[in-house]
Amino acid sequence: MRIVVLNWNGRRWLDGCLGALAGERSDAVEVVLVDNGSTDDSIALVRERFPWVRVLALGRNVGFAQGNNEGAAGATAEYLVFLNNDTVVAPGWLAALTAPAEADPGVGLVTSRVLFMDDETIDSAGDGYLRAGGAYKINHGRPSSSAAASGEVFGACGAALLVRRTLFERLGGFAAHFFMVYEDVDLSYRARLAGARVVYASDAIVRHAGSASLGRVSPDAVFYGQRNLEWTWIRNSPRPVLLRSALAHGLYMLAGCVAYARRGLLRPWLRGKAAAIRGLPRAWADRRAIQAAAVVDAESLWRVMDAGWIGVKRREKRFDFDREPIASRSPRSPET
Repeated sequence: MRIVVLNWNGRRWLDGCLGALAGERSDAVEVVLVDNGSTDDSIALVRERFPWVRVLALGRNVGFAQGNNEGAAGATAEYLVFLNNDTVVAPGWLAALTAPAEADPGVGLVTSRVLFMDDETIDSAGDGYLRAGGAYKINHGRPSSSAAASGEVFGACGAALLVRRTLFERLGGFAAHFFMVYEDVDLSYRARLAGARVVYASDAIVRHAGSASLGRVSPDAVFYGQRNLEWTWIRNSPRPVLLRSALAHGLYMLAGCVAYARRGLLRPWLRGKAAAIRGLPRAWADRRAIQAAAVVDAESLWRVMDAGWIGVKRREKRFDFDREPIASRSPRSPET
């Protein structure tokens, strides 16, 4: 098994993250830290305090998606695990995360119970997907006890997920041009189209500081989220799903525009949508390849998507805005 920890100027988190991972060490577990051009002496700290961690220094920030792809390259293990650097895993986390995949070869991805670092509040119990063409974090902002039951979910949260290596390679990994945000939703959607199941493992518990690099409501978080949700919807939705969801998707976008405008974030919202439009030729080209390889019918996908979205997204965004003031600092790609 290979555990990939992506880092960008996350020195303050690495003692906690890698210190907790030390308890998961065995001959069968390899830990790779991928550094995206940090300038805060992250690499020196890891080499000094955690010599058992293999450091892959990329020298520049290639983003969350491509950084994780680089960390997975060349792996021969059965499973790949992707873990954010601002996390602390609980004892037994890795065994609990692996168990559903070991028990059922049809399970392609497994997602953790992700709690906030400082309390018993859920960040994610897996991802849901709306018939309106957007994703949400299941039980986000609710007490940990509300997510005690394991089960199948639409998608896996990229903060702490397991994926079968062969499936990851067959899918081509994360979509590198997403840079960051929604790359986990896109991967999960493509895995479902390929016939794989995604399972939430409630006993695989991880503490998460949450968007330590990007910020939950920073302008860049809005830009990447609004751009990439469009690409995810267009690339992956089978034609019947795309047509059935088109009207709801338009209303969903309008509601998002109003909500972000009220928070002073209209400009990054507009930039995100404009970038999504500029990327439509590639999205449609990707779509042809993805849909040609799909083995799951549109109706079965439609049934596992959620019909209601207004209440879900209103509660999710209200929680995020209340929890974290609007931030301006985040890692930028040349596309922004």
